[in-house]
Amino acid sequence: MKALFGQQNSPGEEMTFVFQERENVPAPRDHEVKVQVRACALSWVDTQLLSEVKLKKELMPVGREISGVVLEVGSKVTFFQPEDEVVGILPLDSEESGVCEVILVHEHYLVQKPAKVCWAEAAGTVRDGLRAYTALHYLAQVSPGRTVLVLDGASVGNLLFPSQPFGTIAIQLAQHRGAKVIATAHSLEDKQYLERLRPAG
Repeated sequence: MKALFGQQNSPGEEMTFVFQERENVPAPRDHEVKVQVRACALSWVDTQLLSEVKLKKELMPVGREISGVVLEVGSKVTFFQPEDEVVGILPLDSEESGVCEVILVHEHYLVQKPAKVCWAEAAGTVRDGLRAYTALHYLAQVSPGRTVLVLDGASVGNLLFPSQPFGTIAIQLAQHRGAKVIATAHSLEDKQYLERLRPAG
């Protein structure tokens, strides 16, 4: 089985990516979950952080946001069982590459994948979904009756951060929590898109 890793031989040198053969994945320990990866999102984190953090590793795992199916669980796992569909974010210190067929991950880095969400969308939105949830739930403590302003709510990213669904996710989560949402838009097309997110009734 192969896994994708980033390699930077010296500071300032452009990172190269290599596939490495890896041994069969062992049985999961206590709180570990063995996941068959169905999709993995690649982001700027994989290149920017890996080159800037300068961790003392020759090969850095690539691909942190994954979705897949649980194959096996450790003896102390309480949240999942085989055949569960999951999505998660591998921690920065993980030895696992998300660009691999099968990985081991601690159960606390996974959540159930909604049945209506496809594999690619689950992996591609989990990072922004977690950011939006953290901002609304823990930082702003949004509750019914509060008002939330989402700047550039229809954004689809830019050259530096392409295809980021943060605004759309934040709008939907705030609405779900009963908040009134005000969002800005850059164009008529963006405004029309945001109008479709307005709750019915």
